[in-house]
Amino acid sequence: MSDNTRINDSGIEIKKLYTEAQIEAEQPGVFPFTRGVHEGMYCDKPWTIRQYAGFSTAEASNERYHFLLNQGVTGLSVAFDLPTQIGYDSDDVMAAGEVGKVGVAIDSIEDMDRLFKGIPLENVSTSMTINASAFILLAFYIALAKRQGADIKKIAGTIQNDILKEYAARGTFIYPPKVSMRLITDIFEFCSKEVPKWNTISISGYHIREAGSTAVQELAFTLSNGKAYLKAAIEKGLDINVFAKRLSFFFNAHNNLFEEVAKFRAARRMWAKMTQELGATNIEAQKLRFHTQTGGSTLTAQQPMNNIVRVAVQTLAATMGGTQSLHTNGFDEALSLPTEAAASIALRTQQIIMEESGICDTVDPWAGSYYIETLTNEVEAAANKLIDRIDAMGGAVSAIEQGFIQEQIASASYTFQKALERNEKIIVGVNKYVSKETSKTPIMKIDAAIEKQQVDRLKLFKQNRDQAKVDACLELIQIKAMTTENLMPFVIDAVENHCTLGEIAHALRKVWGEYVG
Repeated sequence: MSDNTRINDSGIEIKKLYTEAQIEAEQPGVFPFTRGVHEGMYCDKPWTIRQYAGFSTAEASNERYHFLLNQGVTGLSVAFDLPTQIGYDSDDVMAAGEVGKVGVAIDSIEDMDRLFKGIPLENVSTSMTINASAFILLAFYIALAKRQGADIKKIAGTIQNDILKEYAARGTFIYPPKVSMRLITDIFEFCSKEVPKWNTISISGYHIREAGSTAVQELAFTLSNGKAYLKAAIEKGLDINVFAKRLSFFFNAHNNLFEEVAKFRAARRMWAKMTQELGATNIEAQKLRFHTQTGGSTLTAQQPMNNIVRVAVQTLAATMGGTQSLHTNGFDEALSLPTEAAASIALRTQQIIMEESGICDTVDPWAGSYYIETLTNEVEAAANKLIDRIDAMGGAVSAIEQGFIQEQIASASYTFQKALERNEKIIVGVNKYVSKETSKTPIMKIDAAIEKQQVDRLKLFKQNRDQAKVDACLELIQIKAMTTENLMPFVIDAVENHCTLGEIAHALRKVWGEYVG
């Protein structure tokens, strides 16, 4: 390598000076949307400030939501505890010790009611980070909206519902891949007719990056998963020009400002071409809309106040890259769930950049930069090479089953760790500018007593319901699972008749089994 070049984490050669670039005469809001999915972007409407929160009990999370809404948040984002994510009720032996720890415990329609107490669902956009059990949580949300008297055709939000990245990177799966894909396409079909403003999937690169991938791998694997969902829906007979309008993406923002901006710009262009190749002619079905979260894996327990700066850089990367909504992490999240003080600083970071930086004054301010335009092209080319390899294997599902994507992520993670240990990569406060001071940052602790409280509440809930109706609903779900009929109406009916999350998940486990990887 010459003195005039460097290699970034994705293996792309970075020159010391860029003097020219291949620049397309593109406009925002026009195919292939490199410069943005809307003509005016933030000049017309800033990104949605959507802070991720959920912990302990539904009441505690509800209190945090009201706090965030009062502080200027414009959309809610719900974190669920691990048992909820993998289809276990709080009283299940598999849930012991995990209830309310990394998110809020939701077992029933009553828990969902408490979670959104005083928050009219027709007036707020809600994102739910849930995958394997997404169909049940969506059913709870729809049932609660109906209970509130809302028109479900007007409720808006997103479920992550991206099961492929769970097999590849995160691990909170329940059922085998093929039946999991059936659940996802059932949701696509149901919502396109009944809940048309709902984003039925948030195809997630975030967790792929958290698992150790490079930016290029995050882009390639995420879009490959997206292609698999498109093809599955088309095979089910759905119209790509209808269902693709409600697909969204979820990306990570890391510290290399320029690489991240290039990644976001390339993502829009690649998805537009991909949807067009699969038959999308409606421009709304060709647009890649995405939410961003700042990089959790970039946060350090050492010198945690440094994380405020990291989050600010990542906020700039996401907004300069044209994100539609953004969650900023608390500086203390390498130590615990964010305290209220840390959540406030994270929120103010977005608000300061939105209101004071001038970033909303013009569209795609990096357009025409020799460096950014070249890097956008190079990120696209590198990601397409990986996508071609996955296509040759038969697509994302096959590549995951063969272990290819998992191996690629593991290799990238190992390479980065070795570079860190050799001081070829620098993390301030970890392997350079290290101090011996111990952190005195206050941390948030979850009271262990909340598990018993949640279990006792669930026991009472089960005692005060019509068990015959519960049994009939669960039996019907099992019967319908053995057909090709859409399961969503039956799951909604079940939660309205007080079936719990775990009961519905277990009913399908009996029919479909579990995936062990």
